[in-house]
Amino acid sequence: MTWHTFETVDGQEFGSFEAFYLGNDGSAYGRNHLTEEGTFAPSGWYWWPCFPGCLPDGEPIGPFETEREAIQDAQSMA
Repeated sequence: MTWHTFETVDGQEFGSFEAFYLGNDGSAYGRNHLTEEGTFAPSGWYWWPCFPGCLPDGEPIGPFETEREAIQDAQSMA
C-alpha cells in the first residue's frame, strides 16, 4: 500500500489516493474485497481516493497488472 497525491497538469498537488494490491489469490501481500454483488474483486493492483487514516471515497478502481499502472490511472483522473 502506498499513498500519493493527485497533481494537476501544471504540477499543483491536491487530495490523495492509496494504491494497493488485492490478492484474492492467497498472496501474502493482498487483502480481500467484496464487491457490491457479493463476490470477491479480482486479484491485482487498485487505487481509490483516500486520505491517510480516513475511509476511502468509493470503490477500488482496477485491477491493474502493476502498481505503476494503477498510479498512472489515478493521476490521469486529475
